[in-house]
Amino acid sequence: MMTCLLKSKIHRATVTGASVDYEGSLTIAADLAERVGLRAYERILVGNLANGERFETYVIFGEAGSGVIELNGATAHLGKPGDRLTIMSFAWLSEAESTAHAPAVIVLDEKNRIARG
Repeated sequence: MMTCLLKSKIHRATVTGASVDYEGSLTIAADLAERVGLRAYERILVGNLANGERFETYVIFGEAGSGVIELNGATAHLGKPGDRLTIMSFAWLSEAESTAHAPAVIVLDEKNRIARG
Protein backbone atom coordinates (compact mmCIF):
# COMPACT_ATOMS: atom_id res chain seq x y z
CA MET A 1 0.00 0.00 0.00
CA MET A 2 1.20 3.52 -0.79
CA THR A 3 0.35 6.53 1.37
CA CYS A 4 0.59 10.18 0.36
CA LEU A 5 2.40 12.15 3.07
CA LEU A 6 3.68 15.69 3.48
CA LYS A 7 7.23 15.87 2.02
CA SER A 8 8.10 19.58 2.22
CA LYS A 9 6.59 22.65 3.85
CA ILE A 10 7.50 26.33 3.89
CA HIS A 11 5.24 27.98 6.46
CA ARG A 12 4.41 31.70 6.68
CA ALA A 13 6.27 32.74 3.50
CA THR A 14 5.58 36.40 2.71
CA VAL A 15 4.54 37.21 -0.86
CA THR A 16 7.08 39.67 -2.28
CA GLY A 17 5.47 40.18 -5.69
CA ALA A 18 2.78 39.14 -8.15
CA SER A 19 3.13 39.07 -11.93
CA VAL A 20 0.08 38.28 -14.05
CA ASP A 21 2.11 38.58 -17.27
CA TYR A 22 4.29 35.57 -16.53
CA GLU A 23 3.93 31.83 -17.00
CA GLY A 24 1.97 30.27 -14.16
CA SER A 25 4.07 29.18 -11.21
CA LEU A 26 5.37 30.28 -7.83
CA THR A 27 8.89 31.71 -7.69
CA ILE A 28 10.68 30.65 -4.49
CA ALA A 29 14.20 31.76 -3.53
CA ALA A 30 16.36 28.75 -4.43
CA ASP A 31 17.97 28.46 -0.98
CA LEU A 32 14.57 28.23 0.73
CA ALA A 33 13.22 25.67 -1.76
CA GLU A 34 16.34 23.55 -1.54
CA ARG A 35 16.32 23.67 2.28
CA VAL A 36 13.05 21.68 2.30
CA GLY A 37 13.88 19.52 -0.72
CA LEU A 38 11.65 21.19 -3.31
CA ARG A 39 12.73 20.73 -6.92
CA ALA A 40 12.29 23.08 -9.84
CA TYR A 41 8.94 22.38 -11.56
CA GLU A 42 7.69 20.27 -8.65
CA ARG A 43 3.94 20.36 -8.09
CA ILE A 44 2.94 22.23 -4.93
CA LEU A 45 -0.19 23.06 -2.97
CA VAL A 46 -0.31 26.61 -1.62
CA GLY A 47 -2.58 28.05 1.06
CA ASN A 48 -2.92 31.83 1.45
CA LEU A 49 -3.32 32.64 5.14
CA ALA A 50 -4.65 36.14 4.36
CA ASN A 51 -7.64 35.20 2.21
CA GLY A 52 -8.10 31.42 2.49
CA GLU A 53 -7.31 30.73 -1.18
CA ARG A 54 -5.77 27.33 -1.92
CA PHE A 55 -4.22 26.49 -5.28
CA GLU A 56 -1.89 24.09 -7.03
CA THR A 57 1.00 25.23 -9.20
CA TYR A 58 4.68 24.40 -9.60
CA VAL A 59 7.99 25.72 -8.29
CA ILE A 60 10.48 27.84 -10.18
CA PHE A 61 13.66 28.95 -8.47
CA GLY A 62 14.42 32.59 -7.80
CA GLU A 63 17.76 34.05 -6.80
CA ALA A 64 19.23 32.36 -3.72
CA GLY A 65 19.31 34.66 -0.70
CA SER A 66 16.77 37.08 -2.21
CA GLY A 67 13.80 35.92 -0.12
CA VAL A 68 11.63 36.10 -3.24
CA ILE A 69 8.18 34.51 -3.10
CA GLU A 70 6.30 35.61 -6.22
CA LEU A 71 2.89 34.64 -7.53
CA ASN A 72 3.00 34.25 -11.31
CA GLY A 73 0.34 34.01 -14.00
CA ALA A 74 -3.18 33.21 -12.84
CA THR A 75 -1.97 32.67 -9.26
CA ALA A 76 -1.17 36.41 -9.10
CA HIS A 77 -4.93 36.94 -8.71
CA LEU A 78 -4.98 34.76 -5.57
CA GLY A 79 -2.84 36.96 -3.36
CA LYS A 80 -0.88 40.18 -3.03
CA PRO A 81 2.47 41.31 -1.65
CA GLY A 82 2.47 40.97 2.11
CA ASP A 83 0.16 37.94 2.22
CA ARG A 84 1.52 34.93 4.13
CA LEU A 85 1.56 31.52 2.40
CA THR A 86 1.96 27.90 3.39
CA ILE A 87 3.72 26.03 0.56
CA MET A 88 3.50 22.21 0.61
CA SER A 89 4.54 19.23 -1.47
CA PHE A 90 3.61 15.60 -0.96
CA ALA A 91 5.12 12.23 -1.82
CA TRP A 92 3.75 8.72 -2.23
CA LEU A 93 5.58 6.39 0.13
CA SER A 94 5.44 2.67 0.73
CA GLU A 95 4.35 1.41 4.13
CA ALA A 96 8.00 0.76 5.06
CA GLU A 97 9.11 4.23 3.88
CA SER A 98 6.27 5.99 5.66
CA THR A 99 7.24 4.50 9.03
CA ALA A 100 10.53 6.42 9.09
CA HIS A 101 9.38 9.48 7.15
CA ALA A 102 9.55 13.00 8.56
CA PRO A 103 8.72 16.03 6.41
CA ALA A 104 11.20 18.87 5.91
CA VAL A 105 9.61 22.00 7.40
CA ILE A 106 10.78 25.58 7.80
CA VAL A 107 8.95 28.57 9.27
CA LEU A 108 9.83 31.99 7.89
CA ASP A 109 9.76 35.44 9.45
CA GLU A 110 8.17 38.47 7.72
CA LYS A 111 11.32 39.00 5.60
CA ASN A 112 11.39 35.36 4.44
CA ARG A 113 14.34 34.46 6.65
CA ILE A 114 14.28 31.08 8.37
CA ALA A 115 12.93 31.50 11.90
CA ARG A 116 12.67 27.75 12.64
CA GLY A 117 13.63 24.56 10.91
